[in-house]
Amino acid sequence: MMTRKIFGIVLAGGEGKRLMPLTEDRAKPAVPFGGQYRLVDFALSNLLNSGLRQIVVLTQYKSHSLDRHVSQTWRMSGLLNSYVASVPAQQRLGKRWFSGSADAILQSLNLIYDEQPDIIVVVGADHVYRMDFAQMIEAHIESGAEATVAAIRQPIELADQFGVIEVDPTHPTRIQQFLEKPKDPVGLPDSPDEVLASMGNYVFNADALIDAVLRDGELTSSSHDMGGDIIPAFVSQGTAGVYDLQRNEVPGSTDRDRYYWRDVGTIDSFFEAHQDLISVLPVFNLYNREWPIFSQQLNSPPAKFTRDARGSLGTVIDSIVSLGSVISGAHVERSVLGPWAIVGSGAHVADSILFDRARIEAGATVQRAILDKDVVVEENARVGVDRAEDIARGYIVTDSDITVVGKGSHVRALS
Repeated sequence: MMTRKIFGIVLAGGEGKRLMPLTEDRAKPAVPFGGQYRLVDFALSNLLNSGLRQIVVLTQYKSHSLDRHVSQTWRMSGLLNSYVASVPAQQRLGKRWFSGSADAILQSLNLIYDEQPDIIVVVGADHVYRMDFAQMIEAHIESGAEATVAAIRQPIELADQFGVIEVDPTHPTRIQQFLEKPKDPVGLPDSPDEVLASMGNYVFNADALIDAVLRDGELTSSSHDMGGDIIPAFVSQGTAGVYDLQRNEVPGSTDRDRYYWRDVGTIDSFFEAHQDLISVLPVFNLYNREWPIFSQQLNSPPAKFTRDARGSLGTVIDSIVSLGSVISGAHVERSVLGPWAIVGSGAHVADSILFDRARIEAGATVQRAILDKDVVVEENARVGVDRAEDIARGYIVTDSDITVVGKGSHVRALS
């Protein structure tokens, strides 16, 4: 790997409609996650920990907070031409925006021409996982494939939720078919009850990727999507390989979180991924010091836990509490609190996610809810307790009864 020049591309232009209202004012990769992180931090941390030093983040939809986060957080030394650069849609091929992930690369080929890499790593910006891409790159080079897709094993009954890879039985690292959400999938030769699902991460020979997106750009019938068009084109010419995540060994990983990967594209999956963080033995361990997840270092005081004015004790159980937060005589359980969250006397927060500067006033109740930045739940008000009440207020409530309150909202107690 060290003798070849590697270039990283992070596809971060996603609108994230299924995460509304969390994406009403920001791109999906900029959505806060796990208290102090943004979703894009996981992809960038994996690339940086894997040794990549030239990385671009292609943005488009409501990208201001994402661009700002990348510029403020991901500062690299320019001494050895190291950088993480946010690159908005440039309209180099006409007055149009990206029409798909492959078109995003097509319209950004100048970045590749400038760096002239041998290998290009292309990853999504909105998945939660750890992965050593250096090992995948090495496997890609050894295989002789022009394109390699990272894949994770999933139960065969979930195949209709993913892009599924069928391997050549005589050559199990080669892709025989790439199927989008198949209804009758074929199990793996060594595990009939499992399928290989695409993780949305790819390694390409640079010249092969350039040729592929140029050809795809001329096809009016194409949706110009990496998974839907580019990879099937490599499969059809017999030059696509697969990299099973089970081959990847991340330093510091445990048996419980070694092969963790989540697409947090819906409110339910976003909520469940947070629950994976807070168990006693986390399903995804944020505390792996050998493979850290990097993010912006906030200039904030430590979290503080105090009695309230009447001397009542508060309790915090099975939760993550970020810098700057103050819990005063309140009860917090199975929840994730972002920076500068305030929970007041007698308040009760359970099974919830609070973004930056959320404020829960005295006697309020927040239950099975996601509160965006600067939400105020006023004294004795409640969220997530009564489904009909939340819907009547105009909040989104999922089929699994997760209430989502948009940025800056004030939740008042009903008389």
